[in-house]
Amino acid sequence: MRIDTKDLVTTVAYMIGVKKDNIIKYYEEECRELLDKLFKSKEATIIRYLSKLRTTLFLRYKKTDSELRFNITNLDKIEWYDKDNIKQLQEWGIPVLQPNYTSDMYMEHFANLIAENIDACEHLFEDWIKFEYIKDLFVIPRQGKKNVLKAEFETFMKFYKFYPFQMYIHWSPRDCGNILYNDEKFVGVLYGQHGELFTDTSKVKDATDETKDNIYEFINSGHKVAIAVDCENSDVFKLYGVLKNLNQEELDKIEKIMLFDDSHTSTAWEWLGKFTKIPVEYIQVQRVTDAKSLVDIQMTAGVCTAYYKDNIDSFIVCSSDSDFWGLISSLPDANFLVMYEYTKCGKAIKEAMAEKGVVNCSVDDFCTGNATELKRAVLLDQLESYGNKLVGMNGKDLARQVYVDTRITYVEADVENFYNKYVKSIRLKMDEEGVFRIEIAR
Repeated sequence: MRIDTKDLVTTVAYMIGVKKDNIIKYYEEECRELLDKLFKSKEATIIRYLSKLRTTLFLRYKKTDSELRFNITNLDKIEWYDKDNIKQLQEWGIPVLQPNYTSDMYMEHFANLIAENIDACEHLFEDWIKFEYIKDLFVIPRQGKKNVLKAEFETFMKFYKFYPFQMYIHWSPRDCGNILYNDEKFVGVLYGQHGELFTDTSKVKDATDETKDNIYEFINSGHKVAIAVDCENSDVFKLYGVLKNLNQEELDKIEKIMLFDDSHTSTAWEWLGKFTKIPVEYIQVQRVTDAKSLVDIQMTAGVCTAYYKDNIDSFIVCSSDSDFWGLISSLPDANFLVMYEYTKCGKAIKEAMAEKGVVNCSVDDFCTGNATELKRAVLLDQLESYGNKLVGMNGKDLARQVYVDTRITYVEADVENFYNKYVKSIRLKMDEEGVFRIEIAR
């Protein structure tokens, strides 16, 4: 069983200007750390304040226009506008206040300011989500053309109750409940607005509290705990997703991660140590013949050594290969928790773990949406390795080949995103010594 994530909708709710009380009510329990980050983000807060101003202008359009025209005043003197927000924007160099403006002029002004500042928020979203779709919620196409903004204003007022928390966004409003209820619902609506179907629920689902509590209990009950990984039969990004979705306070109790790797696996394993605070011991297992892997044997020997020599009594084993059962059987006094992948772990071994009372869970239950930083680093490193071989290559073929080279599982949407965001950004840049280097936007 899995639960819905709310990281994406929390970010969007903050940026469109949802009242702080509602943000805390609906999102703080699951996303407290994220909210702290958003409250401190200048880029997100600029869009938040501008979005609030735009929604207020839509709701008080005529009254605002009367104040501006007949009382010869400005927004910071009109009671229904947040003066503190306006003051902060002005201090940040966002020219909100303009002399002798009407409501129409401010409507276009706010639209332009949002369009000018929205790109600075791209880093707040993971690579798997199409930022151009997020951007489309804030930027009105052809907003400078006659009657475009007027039409948006009329649509908002007519279908006001269909907008999330009654805050303006650019979309085709319809009655589908709160689209910011959770990430899965939101991306379904978001992609649907662009004629696409979003199906990768691993990005928007996470393990239940019960699953996580079982892991915490295992860690706390051990004297010394280590993670042992069969890299041949594990997915580095799914494991990283597990680590990212567990409390760092509990993870700090883990002595080390032992990676037993083979030359035929993803190069991403070599990067894991740079993205986790847990010490990583990387063991590259050599093959005697190309057809025979010795990872299982080396892992068994390594875990036994850690048990008898390093006094590690509890092991979190990451593998979906039934050969790990021999390891567990060889150390009857040690404690084991097994993390496996659903499609790679057979029914018999699951029944054996249940019979022997071996704690286990699936890495597939954990959200992989926040594993982007590791995946990005691996892919860009591989892309940069092409150097002068880039000349004459087709960009989309290159993007696909990078995934193949790194042995990262992908769908065509992943390749398309990587191509648009990184491959298309490749430029030649001369360094201080006059040597041309490949530069990729990050």
